[in-house]
Amino acid sequence: MAATEKNKATVRRFWEEVFNGRKLSLIEELFSTDWGYHGVGGQKIFGLKGLKEFLTDYHNAFPDIQVEVENLIAEGDKVVSHVTSRGTHKGELMGIAPTGKQVTVPVICISRFVGDKIVEDWEMIDLFGMLQQLDVIPSPGHQ
Repeated sequence: MAATEKNKATVRRFWEEVFNGRKLSLIEELFSTDWGYHGVGGQKIFGLKGLKEFLTDYHNAFPDIQVEVENLIAEGDKVVSHVTSRGTHKGELMGIAPTGKQVTVPVICISRFVGDKIVEDWEMIDLFGMLQQLDVIPSPGHQ
């Protein structure tokens, strides 16, 4: 299997087994120990402990959260994943008290590989849209 196909399979395993399946024990198998994350608003997370805490925060805030993998595109040492996440806000997230509202949020993530492990992620989450769905900021047409 070509490296790009192996890398796509690794990213799919992350979304399906780690994120959806809550198998955080697989993180060491899929990610480098010096993994780094670059998110919206300049958010940065480093290391596997940071990744586990990040995922746990989202799983606690949205206990039913699931992603659907829409697209995986690979070239060279990178895989771009386009997923749609859906969940119900039942726990605190970013200081926002639970709202009980359901959200649908598109995510695009670029994962860079060294060997067979993810070493870096650049992720764009539609945070603005999520905050609108949670009624934290007004949606267009609302006053």
